[in-house]
Amino acid sequence: SGFVKAHWMEDWYFGYQCLNGSNPLMLRETRHLPPNLSVTSDMLRPFLPEGSSLEKELQKGNIYLLDYEVLDGVPANVINEKQTYLSAPLCLLHLNQQGQLLPIAIQLQQKPGPQNPVFLPSDSGYDWLLAKMWVHSADFQCHQLISHYLRTHMMAELCCVATLRQLPDAHPLHQLLLPHVKTSLKINFGARASLLASKGLFDQAVGSGLATLPLLLSRGSARISYRTLCVPEDLSDRGLDKLPQSFYAQDALRIWDTVHRFVTSWVELYYHGDDAVQRDPELHGWLTDINAHGFSNGFPQRFHTRAEVAKFVTALIYSCSALHAAVNFSQLDFAFWVPNCPVAMLRPPPQVKGAVTEDDIMSFLPDVNTTCRVLMALNGLSQPAIDFVPLCHYKEAIFREDAHRRLLEEVQAQLRDISDAIAERNSQLELPYPYLSPERIENSVAI
Repeated sequence: SGFVKAHWMEDWYFGYQCLNGSNPLMLRETRHLPPNLSVTSDMLRPFLPEGSSLEKELQKGNIYLLDYEVLDGVPANVINEKQTYLSAPLCLLHLNQQGQLLPIAIQLQQKPGPQNPVFLPSDSGYDWLLAKMWVHSADFQCHQLISHYLRTHMMAELCCVATLRQLPDAHPLHQLLLPHVKTSLKINFGARASLLASKGLFDQAVGSGLATLPLLLSRGSARISYRTLCVPEDLSDRGLDKLPQSFYAQDALRIWDTVHRFVTSWVELYYHGDDAVQRDPELHGWLTDINAHGFSNGFPQRFHTRAEVAKFVTALIYSCSALHAAVNFSQLDFAFWVPNCPVAMLRPPPQVKGAVTEDDIMSFLPDVNTTCRVLMALNGLSQPAIDFVPLCHYKEAIFREDAHRRLLEEVQAQLRDISDAIAERNSQLELPYPYLSPERIENSVAI
């Protein structure tokens, strides 16, 4: 957190956090500017390489976008009897020749117009800083409710309930999946009874309060597609797989590949051909249950092949283990310095440039008592569970049988190699990225 405090105002660190912060799921490469972002080529020329243009940089794949449209028009909370404010910013970033990702334009609301200026790095220092704080505040809402709660906690619960309802104890996928999902019911029940309840953390301390929650969660669900849960597709769709500084992407791919090989071998142990998959009514009852209560975009409606089953199960295990580690255990590091991660904003987004002073910046930030509540909660969430079980370690009897034990020895050896490689890389970095080191990844959502 000392590093965050020292560097939070710097543009390169803003870009770094989009790749390796607690929410590496929003950033995407874009070849076409959103029609509602009112930037022009001339406006951005000063922030691009000499002799290049916005059109050329878009073509080369050097322009990235953060778009918080999911927050557009959602009601903001009242905290300590004060109205707070949410915005739905668009932020354009440029990948420069040094491999840094720098923000080059921020528009704080979705609808372009005279009262919604585009802020630029050449604006007064406080204007630009405040615009970046608005982006981080929007990011906090999306991070907590969509990237964290929906994509890991609710995914685990959805899978847990469907597994208990549809797959008998002896079913191979029941045996494989239950260790990854069984802790989720207790954790989520606790979250809904405290953090997300009346007089709970979101109600009393966060910009997205009780009126926001149902709306944001339903919009968030509608925007989660199957491709976004499959790491290789998600990273290549968003252009993160080619960025040398994207440590989240590099580590996520290695873990996905290792878990995928393990799950594929497991599926092949039980299903001797694709026809065996098609003839398993319990498997299809399970998938139907998940689809009936889950997300709708592009999810498989039927399994035709062993490969489809292995990919789907890998996506579930990854979401409940590695993704949760990346978005949960990182949050205190970035949020501890409050201006880097404002959980609520006490004044509306500026509608003109040049009106903000240093003193004004502080007046946007939430009261000390609400901030302390949030930090205490994040601190609690950042502690590993007392009975921590690392990724792909299992205590259940089935995993002690010969064929299963061989699979486990293989996957655990591969995960140890990944931990060693990450430790080696991190020893060379000023800013290590430790969150996806397999020995730190919990097997399930247990906190």
